[in-house]
Amino acid sequence: MSSGQEPVFPEYETETSQTSKLVKKFKETPFVPIGMAGFAMVVGYGLYKLKHRGDTKMSLHLIHMRVAAQGFVVGAITCGVLYSMVREYMVKPKE
Repeated sequence: MSSGQEPVFPEYETETSQTSKLVKKFKETPFVPIGMAGFAMVVGYGLYKLKHRGDTKMSLHLIHMRVAAQGFVVGAITCGVLYSMVREYMVKPKE
């Protein structure tokens, strides 16, 4: 980029670190990382239970784990939408 030219998206081209960008995003939408962490926990639990599933068929086990993971993510997204609606419409920040 030449020195006389302004950046097209200045908010994306600042000299901030990736960690600070990630922390900023987590503060803006706190339920996204909660949903991702819950999904990872369900997958980890599913892999652990896969080893000790006993007589349960593999396809049935995978269906149950998929439904649990999707349920956690959809629940986190729903909570995030409700949180943002309450923050925007009921609490009304001072302008």
